[in-house]
Amino acid sequence: MNELVDPSFYNQIKEILATARQKVYATANFAMVEAYWNIGKRIVERQGGEARAEYGASLISELSKLMTADFGKGFTASNLKNMRQFYLTFPKSYALRSELSWTHYRLLMRVESEQARQFYLDECLKSAWSTRQLERQINSFFYERLLSSQKKEEVAAEIHALEPAKRPEDIIRDPYVLEFLGLEPNAAFYESDLEQALIDHLQKFLLELGRGFSFVSRQKRFTFDGRHFYIDLVFYNYILKCFVLIDLKLGDLTHQDLGQMQMYVNYYTREMMNDGDNPPIGMVLCSDKSETIVKYTLSEQNTQIFASKYKLYLPTEAELRSELECGYRLMENKIYSIDNKE
Repeated sequence: MNELVDPSFYNQIKEILATARQKVYATANFAMVEAYWNIGKRIVERQGGEARAEYGASLISELSKLMTADFGKGFTASNLKNMRQFYLTFPKSYALRSELSWTHYRLLMRVESEQARQFYLDECLKSAWSTRQLERQINSFFYERLLSSQKKEEVAAEIHALEPAKRPEDIIRDPYVLEFLGLEPNAAFYESDLEQALIDHLQKFLLELGRGFSFVSRQKRFTFDGRHFYIDLVFYNYILKCFVLIDLKLGDLTHQDLGQMQMYVNYYTREMMNDGDNPPIGMVLCSDKSETIVKYTLSEQNTQIFASKYKLYLPTEAELRSELECGYRLMENKIYSIDNKE
């Protein structure tokens, strides 16, 4: 700080902006939650006079087509089913709270016990839990552990050390909010400066490789049980006739990283492959200044012939290692140049 802007004055300015951002976050989330609850209510009311299950499925399917055409991709049949379940789980409108997001409610709907669900809802309000904090508490049976524990304060406090609190700026990262507002997510929101530079470099390298690569997507999102996953780069190789999925890790490579890539490969195998496609290929790239690790992950359905063939058209580990190291050098030179100008 300097003489003109002292810490006390600056903290006041920060507080004004933080409060305003929190209001925007709460307003946008509550508008979405309220709309989805009302949509769910109307679906239940419309289905109420029809006992046939096929009518309900057809209604949601047709409604999804119309809403997707008018409002975008946030209104799939599965999302509309979630809205219907939302109303059935929370039939009273007073359960709708501006402090809780749609993702909070999606997580709460997975809790079967009504008592436990109400407990988690109350704790979210009282302790301002983020969705990650709520998910961890549900998955770790926090309610049950708290009932049986002699050290309730320690059990209650552990979440703050394990998961970060929610931030108002997370609104620009929430795909549900962006879809509700009809906005496209910016891939750069999910990348650090270093990660973005390395992904830029890798994307250009693979497209210039001349071995059949065609760019498909960056930060490709898919969602399971309200949790979002992002694949850094997705290509289609028209020589191999398969998707190529690439994830970059800036820290140490872990078995969880490999397991996550296997999940991506399985997802593309079951949901995204077209007739005539070969199984997807996954690459996990781990890069730091001391070591570069490249791991390939093939679908469980791959054949030995295909496993051998892909090596002819994909970059070798040496090529990928070289490009990652080159990307690091370019980033370091950029940082050095900026520092010298200052």
